[in-house]
Amino acid sequence: MIKVGVVGGTGYTGVELLRLLARHPGVQLTAITSRGEAGMPVADMFPSLRRRVDLKFVTPQDAALEQCDVVFFATPNGIAMKQAAELVAAGVRVIDLAADFRIRDIAEWEKWYGMSHAAPDLVAEAVYGLPEVNRDKIRTARVLANPGCYPTAVQLGFLPLVEAGVVELSSLVADAKSGVSGAGRKAEVHTLFAEAADSFKAYGVGGHRHLPEIRQGLVRMAGDQAVGLTFVPHLTPMIRGIHATLYGRLSKDVDLQALFETRFAGEPFVDVMPAGSHPETRSVRASNMCRIAVHRPQGGDTVVVLSVIDNLVKGAAGQAVQNMNIMFGFDEMQGLDIVPVSP
Repeated sequence: MIKVGVVGGTGYTGVELLRLLARHPGVQLTAITSRGEAGMPVADMFPSLRRRVDLKFVTPQDAALEQCDVVFFATPNGIAMKQAAELVAAGVRVIDLAADFRIRDIAEWEKWYGMSHAAPDLVAEAVYGLPEVNRDKIRTARVLANPGCYPTAVQLGFLPLVEAGVVELSSLVADAKSGVSGAGRKAEVHTLFAEAADSFKAYGVGGHRHLPEIRQGLVRMAGDQAVGLTFVPHLTPMIRGIHATLYGRLSKDVDLQALFETRFAGEPFVDVMPAGSHPETRSVRASNMCRIAVHRPQGGDTVVVLSVIDNLVKGAAGQAVQNMNIMFGFDEMQGLDIVPVSP
């Protein structure tokens, strides 16, 4: 049994993390922090957690986080980097669900996130938590950078192609769509029901902060070769889910279905669907599964990969728990063996 603290338990990612941790047999939740809601029972804010989570929100100062085995940061960007060093020095392992430790190039991170980095030394140490790529490093990580939602769907979809060197790296395209929960729980006009319902739009075409994270991952997969990527995110009128449609030009003739099935054989949370499939976001809702289908339209030289995840689970909290399982020697599926919700 490990002691777990959660910093920032009031957002969508935070409540999803609590939902998963509350059913994990190897976890004892000891502290859930919120400065604004300190003293409120967690289940009063999230009735779905009644009879599952009996704790109250506490301030970070009163949480005794240094007594935990692992602390999750389900906080906005810029919070974990200010607190992680002290926790690591106390022997606590840190899993950050925000972007503070994802990008190795500090100047690049500061450019995209608009602030100075408070812990560059920890960035150099941090392990990028995409289990399908970094499982061995995750086991011994003291600081774990949990991948973003778009980067998870896109990188997993491109992974077999880039690793095998069968696509032209200069012209990859990721056309991705996300539900409104990806914007977080804060009140903003563009995610109001009257603004987002019955509509569909692209955003961040000129540059999105997930672009350098995705590109960094693809470069590593390609053996440090340069990668040209066009990434266009879209907002869709649904609550959960990401659908990434990925395009590449083949540089070698290859059995794509066999390539994907072989690469992801044994991966508990990647499902390569039968040839000709079209995965739907509802097929992964509330689960940690990524479903992938690969196509070669008209037998030409273009490969199309369809990759779907739940942005709050495999794209955030579920992947964080998956990483925790690896770090502490639990079965990787523990607490995550959840059948997707349908309808």
